[in-house]
Amino acid sequence: MAMELHHLRIFLSVFKNRSFSKASSELHLAQPTISEHIKSLERELNCALFERLGKKILPTSEADVLHDHALELIEKADAVKGVLGQLKKEVSGELIVGASTIPGTYLLPMVMADFKHKHPGVAFQVRVGDSQEIVQQVVSHQILLGIVGSKIADAQVVYTPFREDELIIVAAPSFMKSSRISPKDLCRYPMVLREEGSGTRREAERLLGGQGVSCGSVKVAGIFGSTDAVKQAAIVGLGLTILSRYSVTEELKHKLLKRVKLEAPPMKRMFFIVTHKKRALPLIYSLFLDHLKAVS
Repeated sequence: MAMELHHLRIFLSVFKNRSFSKASSELHLAQPTISEHIKSLERELNCALFERLGKKILPTSEADVLHDHALELIEKADAVKGVLGQLKKEVSGELIVGASTIPGTYLLPMVMADFKHKHPGVAFQVRVGDSQEIVQQVVSHQILLGIVGSKIADAQVVYTPFREDELIIVAAPSFMKSSRISPKDLCRYPMVLREEGSGTRREAERLLGGQGVSCGSVKVAGIFGSTDAVKQAAIVGLGLTILSRYSVTEELKHKLLKRVKLEAPPMKRMFFIVTHKKRALPLIYSLFLDHLKAVS
């Protein structure tokens, strides 16, 4: 029996998720089907690929070896499809893009809609996580391309500037009467923060540190794992917060939040496209990368 690419795609999903049920959900296949494909692959290769430990599974050393080769084969097959599609003047397939919260929620949808208008055969999957998670997924070859709000030091990845952002201080109008605040006075007010690993938080700490405000001197009223949760906490008056201007456009427009001007230089940062140094991008990803650069 010849090894099928379909088997390898299923293997890669199980390997990545460490779960048959999660692979089933990701690939939209029944869990018994997933299990049977893995068993077929194990019979063909004459080795066990996963150790079943109750509800948990762990890849064997053979699976670790197969992983890199399977990735390479899938990429080459996708590249061939892309080239043939280009010959027919068609670009089709699925683009899986990782993104930190702000670009994933507020920037990518419009960029993707424009790209899909040019290439109707393309479907998108966006995996949103904090900047650290997205960079790690690129490093570990789980995704080929991401957009993040903070550079995470790693020699295996390349950062390409995408779009500039400004971090601004916002609060509920009833919480903060003044429309201006000095860096020193920030420490007098409780603050609502994103979790560690968030690009917004990392950049806010870096930029405020340049103004002499350390994270240790801030009165932390709450730490939340999403931008929406931080916004809601600020709206109900839990404290000041620092967020991307992209994320609070509607709240400012409807006066649920007000901007508090920091008496210091603007807190600017850059969003970056992140790719792996040693991975060649398939055609569909290469075209999307060119599109991102064009609209940056």
